[in-house]
Amino acid sequence: MFTGIVEELGEIVRLTEGAEDSAVIAVRGPLVTSDARHGDSISVNGCCLTVIDNVDGVFTADVMGETLRRTSLGALRTGSNVNLERAAALGSRLGGHLVQGHVDGVARIIAREPADQWEVVRFSLPPELAKYVVEKGSITVDGVSLTVMAVDGDSFAVGMIPATSKLTVLGSKAIGDPVNLEVDVIAKYVEKMLGARNV
Repeated sequence: MFTGIVEELGEIVRLTEGAEDSAVIAVRGPLVTSDARHGDSISVNGCCLTVIDNVDGVFTADVMGETLRRTSLGALRTGSNVNLERAAALGSRLGGHLVQGHVDGVARIIAREPADQWEVVRFSLPPELAKYVVEKGSITVDGVSLTVMAVDGDSFAVGMIPATSKLTVLGSKAIGDPVNLEVDVIAKYVEKMLGARNV
């Protein structure tokens, strides 16, 4: 479980294709690896990955073909920057919202509108996720906990403060670039419970 508060910008050191449609990813992240052990979870652009090795500030993780196909991790290259966050510890402050690190879909940046103190960024919204995205609700974009400013049928907008632009990959992404989305898991549980009552 994560909070959507990015701890550091990491860098992809290498991507090695594995057997049976898989890959091994190596990521440099001195902060998140400072106490990482085999089996720990680290969010990489919003995807929960399991540490298999940690040497000199670089951790490696196995990535299944399913993850490569259903997230933007398959588009990463050596040298790409990524958002990194360690799993939340019980008793720590919840600065963002409850984030599982389970990507629900991939969207694309469709507009960036700079303002004096912030930037409005608009993303495409996959049709199957639209019912879970509400104005003033929480959404995770590339592992960043954000508040939805506006929603229309096929897109949503968020406001990004300068700190978010500077400290996460969202500040350097261009129109058309893919991003990982995770909707608020509470909405999905409510939907399932209400659906069960109406059967």
